[in-house]
Amino acid sequence: MDKAMEVLSALAAPGEPHRLADLARRTGFTKPTVHRLLRSLSAAGFAEPAAGGSYRPGPRLLGLAAAVLGEDPLLRHVRAVLDELLARTGLSASFAVRDREWLVHFEVLSHRTGLALGPVPATGNASRSGAGGLLVRALSGPSSDERLASVRETDAAAERLARAARDGWALDPADPASARRTLAVAVRATDGSLAGVLVLSGPVFVFDDTSADVYTPLVLSAARSIEAGLAAEAPARLGLAVEANGTVDAPRQRFR
Repeated sequence: MDKAMEVLSALAAPGEPHRLADLARRTGFTKPTVHRLLRSLSAAGFAEPAAGGSYRPGPRLLGLAAAVLGEDPLLRHVRAVLDELLARTGLSASFAVRDREWLVHFEVLSHRTGLALGPVPATGNASRSGAGGLLVRALSGPSSDERLASVRETDAAAERLARAARDGWALDPADPASARRTLAVAVRATDGSLAGVLVLSGPVFVFDDTSADVYTPLVLSAARSIEAGLAAEAPARLGLAVEANGTVDAPRQRFR
C-alpha cells in the first residue's frame, strides 16, 4: 500500500504524462516494481497509459480529487481570498499545508508573467525553508530531524521562530542575493489548530520592505476572513444545560 501511494503521488506531480523511468527515479523503486503497481492502479482507474509508454492520472483519481476539492469548506474560502490578493498585489498567492517534512501548495494563483510565478500546485518545499517553513516550525511541534537541527540554530534564527510563534506570520529577510521573497500567515481551524498557511511570493526587487509593510496587513486580513468563514460554517454543538438550581435540563443547542 505504501509503495502504491508513493507511485500515485509521483504520477500526480506536474509535467504529466510521466515515463516509467521518471516515476522510478522519483519513488526510488525499481522499474519492474513501478510497472507492476501502475498496472494495478490502471486496472482500478487511478492511472492510465499514455503515449510512448508513459502514464498519467486516471479518471477515477481525477474524479476523487474534484469531489474533495469541490466540497472542502476551507478551500471555498481560500479561493476567494487568493483571487483578491492576486488582484491587489500582483504577486503569487498560494495556500499550503504541512505534510510531514514538506509544505505542500495545493492552491496557487499567479499572473504567469514570469515575474510573479509562484510555487507549482501539488509541489512542496522543505518545511525548514522560507517564511512558510519557518512559520510552520514555529507553530507546530518539531519533527525528530528538526529537533536534531535545532542545536545549530543561531540566536537570530531562534528569535525569528519566537517572533513567528507570537505573531502568527513570518517574512523572509530582504536578501539581495535571493531571487524571491515570501510572506506567510497562519490560518487557524475552528478548533485552534493550524489549518494551513497563506503565502504571498514575488521577486525581491518588487517585494521590498516598503511593499511588505503594505502587503502584510492585507494577508493578515485575508487569513482572518478565511477563519471567519470557517467559524460561520461550524455546526451547532449539543450539550446538557445546567439550570440555576443545579438540575440538568433537556439537551439544548449551544452555539460558538
